[in-house]
Amino acid sequence: MKHPETATSLTAVESRIAQCMGRDRYRLRKSLSNARRRIKAGKPADRILAQIKEQLETSLALVEARRQKVPEIRWPEGLPVVARRDEIAELIAKHQVVVVAGETGSGKTTQLPKICLQLGRGITGQIGHTQPRRIAARTVANRIAEELGQPLGESVGYQVRFTDHSSEHTHIKLMTDGILLAEIQRDPLLNQYDTLIVDEAHERSLNIDFLLGYLKTLLPKRPDLKLIITSATIDLEKFSQHFDGAPIIEVSGRTYPVEIRYRPPLDSDQDLNEQVVAAVEELLEGEKSSGRRGGDILVFMSGEREIRECHKALRDAQLANIEILPLYARLSLAEQAKVFHGHKGRRIVLATNVAETSITVPGIRYVIDPGTARISRYSYRSKIQRLPVEPISQASANQRAGRCGRVSAGICVRLYDEKDFEQRAQFTDAEILRTNLAAVILQMLQLRIGDIRDFPFVDPPDQRLINDGYKLLQELQALDARGKVTPLGRTLSRLPLDPRLGRMLAAAAARGSLREILIIVSALAVQDPRERPAEKRQAADEKHRQWQHQESDFLSYVQLWEAFEAQRQALSQNQLRKWCQRNFLSWLRMREWRDIHHQLRLACRELELKENAEAADYAAVHAAIVPGLLGNIGVRDENKEFLGCRNRRFHIFPGSGQFKKPPRWVVAAQLLETSRLFAHTVAKIEPDWVLAAAEHLVKRNYSEPHYDTRSGRVMAFEKISLYGLVLVEKRRVHFGKLDPKISREVFIRQALVEQRYRGKGGFFEHYRELLAELEDLEAKSRRRDILVDDEVIFRFFDERVPGDIINLAGFEHWRKRAEEKEPHLLYVPRELLMQHTASNIGEAQFPDELSTGGMVFPLAYHFEPGAEDDGVSVQVPVGALHQVPAARLTWLVPGLLRDKCIALIKALPKQWRKYFVPVPAAVDKALPRLQPDQLPLWQALAQELKRQTAQEVPDSAWEAAEASLEDFYRFNIQVLDEEGELLDQGRNLPELQARYKDRVQKELATAGDDFEREGITHWDFGDLPETHILQQGALKVRAYPTLIEAQDSVSLKLLDNPYEAQRQSRAGICRLALLHLPEPVKYLRKELLRGKELGLSAADLGKREDVADDILLAAARELFWPDEQWPRTEADFLSALEKSGELVSVAQEIADLLVKALAQLVPLRKLIKQQKNLALAMAVGDIQQQLAGLFYRGFLFDTPLEWLRQYSRYLKGISLRLEKAALDPNRDRRLQAELHGTAEPYLALAERHTPRSLAADTQLAQYRWMLEEFRVSLFAQTLKTLRPVSAKRLRKLWEEIEPAVCRF
Repeated sequence: MKHPETATSLTAVESRIAQCMGRDRYRLRKSLSNARRRIKAGKPADRILAQIKEQLETSLALVEARRQKVPEIRWPEGLPVVARRDEIAELIAKHQVVVVAGETGSGKTTQLPKICLQLGRGITGQIGHTQPRRIAARTVANRIAEELGQPLGESVGYQVRFTDHSSEHTHIKLMTDGILLAEIQRDPLLNQYDTLIVDEAHERSLNIDFLLGYLKTLLPKRPDLKLIITSATIDLEKFSQHFDGAPIIEVSGRTYPVEIRYRPPLDSDQDLNEQVVAAVEELLEGEKSSGRRGGDILVFMSGEREIRECHKALRDAQLANIEILPLYARLSLAEQAKVFHGHKGRRIVLATNVAETSITVPGIRYVIDPGTARISRYSYRSKIQRLPVEPISQASANQRAGRCGRVSAGICVRLYDEKDFEQRAQFTDAEILRTNLAAVILQMLQLRIGDIRDFPFVDPPDQRLINDGYKLLQELQALDARGKVTPLGRTLSRLPLDPRLGRMLAAAAARGSLREILIIVSALAVQDPRERPAEKRQAADEKHRQWQHQESDFLSYVQLWEAFEAQRQALSQNQLRKWCQRNFLSWLRMREWRDIHHQLRLACRELELKENAEAADYAAVHAAIVPGLLGNIGVRDENKEFLGCRNRRFHIFPGSGQFKKPPRWVVAAQLLETSRLFAHTVAKIEPDWVLAAAEHLVKRNYSEPHYDTRSGRVMAFEKISLYGLVLVEKRRVHFGKLDPKISREVFIRQALVEQRYRGKGGFFEHYRELLAELEDLEAKSRRRDILVDDEVIFRFFDERVPGDIINLAGFEHWRKRAEEKEPHLLYVPRELLMQHTASNIGEAQFPDELSTGGMVFPLAYHFEPGAEDDGVSVQVPVGALHQVPAARLTWLVPGLLRDKCIALIKALPKQWRKYFVPVPAAVDKALPRLQPDQLPLWQALAQELKRQTAQEVPDSAWEAAEASLEDFYRFNIQVLDEEGELLDQGRNLPELQARYKDRVQKELATAGDDFEREGITHWDFGDLPETHILQQGALKVRAYPTLIEAQDSVSLKLLDNPYEAQRQSRAGICRLALLHLPEPVKYLRKELLRGKELGLSAADLGKREDVADDILLAAARELFWPDEQWPRTEADFLSALEKSGELVSVAQEIADLLVKALAQLVPLRKLIKQQKNLALAMAVGDIQQQLAGLFYRGFLFDTPLEWLRQYSRYLKGISLRLEKAALDPNRDRRLQAELHGTAEPYLALAERHTPRSLAADTQLAQYRWMLEEFRVSLFAQTLKTLRPVSAKRLRKLWEEIEPAVCRF
């Protein structure tokens, strides 16, 4: 194709596109632009142009067909709009937006589309005509089609939810405003329409305000689009100003005079239905006297229930020859149509405010207006959308009155007084100002209409309500932190109810409680069906109590529902009504409850939310309720008052089933303030459920970071709160990941500087020895000026430890590598720790021992004024207490002697002290001649001062001076028991001697005994006695022999603790047994676990050789001494070894059991590692702690074969627990709390001692394995237990073995 020809062709095509269907123009112009680009680039465009032409011809053909099918337009006579149609048509032609105002009956709804059609609109695009209600869309479409002589669905069609009666040839399309909003998602420019009529704009529904705001932004982009806004004569300037001064044309309705009568109730107790019946009878009676007859009566009611009740009252009034018809949106099409069909006789039409402006009911001469309507309002405090019955505005009242002046002069009876009318608001608030903005915002975002804060509403909502709406949606997780709609938000937007209630349904589907939550949510969306007549409250309460749940008002609804459903299946409708009446239930509200439940159930099916077949448990139901009501959580404070979110305080409403015995934690459906703030519909909950639902909202504060010696990590206490309400007061958490910088500092300060390090670095022992030495010097000198400040030591480690080290594991890994290059990197120099040399504080001045009377007593120094052991402590075995010379103790140690002498003289009365001034000089002169002997210090000092000055001071003055000295000038005598543990202490020797005069000598001394041996490989040391008496000077001290094992020998040692000696001997005797059996041991070392190294590595049990050695020791213990009766003689020892032929089989069984356990352990640990669910964090932590107690290096020797055989069951139990915990984390937490509550004393002991120490005690070992059985009974009951076990049995067992704990 040549370029000039192409250019001409494109121009022709472009000019024709403007004549095609509006919906095709954008697509065709885009294709044409692509063709131009290809031609400009020298590429062929023939195929694209051919497609464009083909599509253009199809579109133009449709335009022509639509033009040919425009029906002949006929105009009904007598309608005001018809009379002024030329004027209206001129305004529409000249302006993009026109506001047409007219009262009911003016014909604006039916005639405006025809005027637009006559102007040539509706050919290249449809004339879209929106109605606020489905019933109006259908009836108006029918009426226009009838006037045009067309079948419905062709030239005139309509579309409502689930129904579309329109085609591509439809010129005028009636629809609900919601349908048009939905189309915006698919067609943002609304290219399908060339004209839009927004009818009944004065109603200011949410959808109408959406449309008016959206169309304001759209019109500049669509200059070809015409917009006509129709309204009753209410606040017209507001619409005009919104569209930049759009012209207004008012068309008065074809009305007759309307007489207004005010008939307020006779008294406050008069029933509304009685008023309606009285008003009808008055109107009918008035006709008889006036001679006017005919015309129907329109009665406005606030809702379906009220219509049904009024219908019954009018029927019971037996009005002759009068048909009573209801009219509301949810009626079937056939029942709605009856109102508009011709009829004989008189009618009373009972209608909601659908008949106020949307629909013109023909033949109405009388209107009865109760002055109320159900007006949707959002309660900012309760955060729930409600439909309270409220007084209507003056504008609405006038609209209602206008309905009876259509056919002749009419009468409107207002069932309230004129003063009440005058005091009412002039206009009804726009729905945007009285609705739940969370729902509004969600719908706008879902429809991609834009940010509500920037949206051009006719009446912009309050900014505070907008912010509250966004916050609520983020609370419900419908929006993310950036304000974008989440997948959950899209689900909520498709549920026809408040987002909070929708959030409950979404949570219920995930938790398997949708069946129950559907019942509860539909109950919360209607008025409570339980009635409490004033005169029968007690009887009503008694009846209602049969469905009352002990812990949840929500489940009371479920129980009521199930009772009603059971009766509904069994009884006829009449019987069911009577059953409701007997049980003080509103039949109509129960029906309404079932209707809403049915609608929600269908909506859930559309969203593929599955109902649970089995009844959900309490936790599943309430854990689903909580996410929708996070702002309504509370914890009991005092006097039955609850502290709630945002620092609100409330009480449970007296009508609640939880009022008498309020739970600790509650959730409420509503918080309403009357005389005080009350919580309505309340249930007991667990704070864990709140925490699980509010992870995205809670605030976490961390305090008291500290180093945990056992785990080797820096921990902190976590406080979790929701809107100021504390959910978790104090919980220990790992702080390293939360704040690595602080964690590193805490680790260095507390683990290293403060000596809580439990690693294997030699530097630390060096550091501790230095600190002990320097602290000892300070204690001796009674001065805090030798050891440097902790900050100096911190800087030393801070300069060397890398910045990413925050825990013991990381430190150890780094340390081992660093020390390979620089072994003494972390060794603190002695001079760094000292502020001065302390050369005056030596062994001579401050000895570590006190030698007297042939005995040596250890000395300890402590500097802490006021402390019980401040000063110098002498450690005396209780058996040697009576051998301590009292006089010698008064001399203290040489380093304190001078200070004590000075203090003694200064404590003398002045009359004696004056002879020895200056006191230091007198003491210095006397000291060289003072030597400790059998005299007390004060006596020796008195004699020397007398020799110097010839002044004799009475003994009583010296004794008083001695008694008045500070405690640290006297020895603190520490009485030690047989194990060397502190038994008692004090500074009064005679008192201590009297207290322990009957105790025998049991003190351990370490001097001069050749009992101990090393390198033993055979039992060649005679008997192994339980005790061994040592002689040291005048002291006889009892010691305890033990065999301590090494890899290739054992050692014979003396210990000061009989229990420790027994514990050590277990492994030592087993090692000696193996040394006696070299052949089988050699074979087993070679064969055990061959090829199983990988499993051992995965379980971190060490090298194969080490594990094999552990198996051998375990086999020796199991084979030779299974009853823990350890031999004391060589004969007994050799007798046990006679069973050595079974050693190989026992060892092999242990090895096989280990391999089997490891095969289960490895995948189990992988499964645990894959757990990402935060709700399982506590369970996973507990399981890891359990596994650490089952598998550690050397565990086989500590584990009897009887219990090793149970390992497979224990590991299977852990797997079952993980499965169950994922389904119900709260149950697992409760069981874990029960376990730890029972096992707490043992776990505390286990933290302080090694597993091997505990395993040596048969009673503690038995308790330890019963705890494993208890775990099975709690978390994996199906596996059964080896022995009967329960928390009660374990507590009893602990009481029996608790005395043995003192050995540790």
